[in-house]
Amino acid sequence: MSKKRNPLSRREFLVGLAAAAGGLTLAAVRQLLASAKIQAISQTYLPYVVRGELSPTNTPHPTSTPVPPTNTPTPTNTPTPGPTSQPPSDSGLVIHVRDTDATSWPGTSDTRFYDYVDTATVEAMLLDGLQELTGQSSWGNIWSVLFNRVHSGGYQPGQKIAVKVSFNNSIFNGNSCSSHNNQIDAVPQLALALLNGLTAAGVQAGDVYFYDASGSESGQRYGKTIPDYFRNPILQAYPQVHFIGLTDCSGVQAPTYGKDPSLTVPFNDPWGQIPDRLLTDILYDATYLINMPIVKAHKPGKPNPSGIAIPASIGMKNHYGSINYVYASSDRVSLHEYMEINGGVYYTSTYNPVVDVNKHPVIKDKTALILADCLYGSTGSSDNAIKTWYI
Repeated sequence: MSKKRNPLSRREFLVGLAAAAGGLTLAAVRQLLASAKIQAISQTYLPYVVRGELSPTNTPHPTSTPVPPTNTPTPTNTPTPGPTSQPPSDSGLVIHVRDTDATSWPGTSDTRFYDYVDTATVEAMLLDGLQELTGQSSWGNIWSVLFNRVHSGGYQPGQKIAVKVSFNNSIFNGNSCSSHNNQIDAVPQLALALLNGLTAAGVQAGDVYFYDASGSESGQRYGKTIPDYFRNPILQAYPQVHFIGLTDCSGVQAPTYGKDPSLTVPFNDPWGQIPDRLLTDILYDATYLINMPIVKAHKPGKPNPSGIAIPASIGMKNHYGSINYVYASSDRVSLHEYMEINGGVYYTSTYNPVVDVNKHPVIKDKTALILADCLYGSTGSSDNAIKTWYI
């Protein structure tokens, strides 16, 4: 792969920073930013943009499920040790990988965006990016580096790996287990690419848990719908994989919360009025965590629908799906009221509850990778996926 590294312009930096931080991002775009490596200063994470030419592929079309590279042995139950080592100082490195062959969705209402992602291309992008991120060439060595940053000795069979996916739109506008429109949610192809790499490195598929656990304040709903279009191709290749979310779909386990006092999330809002939330129990049971956010904007809400809504969280807001509830009947309890610029009742430029969630040790210390799915993006929180990135 040939790379040319030049300084990023301010605009390029802002575009890159808005895409992701602290991990790997994937995007299918027609116009690519120049590659550059930037030295980060304390508390600042700048993108290392990689422009690479992957092997040419045929025009993508609705994809079939790839054959998993290895058989996965029956998982065993083992106690989950806590993190014993901290990520090194370069853990904030960001890699962008782009390939225009990754998606081919025509953008029509009679087709679905998640059927038009090429798994082989995405897997090549993932491998390329993780090689750049870790300096390793093989899947085994790549995951050894990433897991050892969290827990000395790396992965051992029976240690659980939690993967936070995003399915906010799966519970709205007529979407269900068996039916999903083009409102943006996670795609299975990136999850399959991730699983292919993990199992090639010796991870048992039965140790992997995909989850979206946020429920309702009343406790009447636990988790988000994880639809068939996502689960079925994964289960076809890896039947041992687990899913945690709303149990309206077959084989999905209900999330539970707060099995240990360490899962309590306190908030440091200036008014001292946000009640504690509880993290889902899979984060206590898991040894490793992978954050897999998608890219979408959040449109303005009340009382100023023409104002700016929620600023870019660079993937961190995805962990609102790791707590027991976000929205509430009272403004002082609802977390979005502290985030919406010109709309949030309690918005202030000096406080954001996303920080309190993400700095919790169970999230901060167990995160091995942030893998941002930028294959599609949405101009609103529940808008249709956009066919192509134009930068």
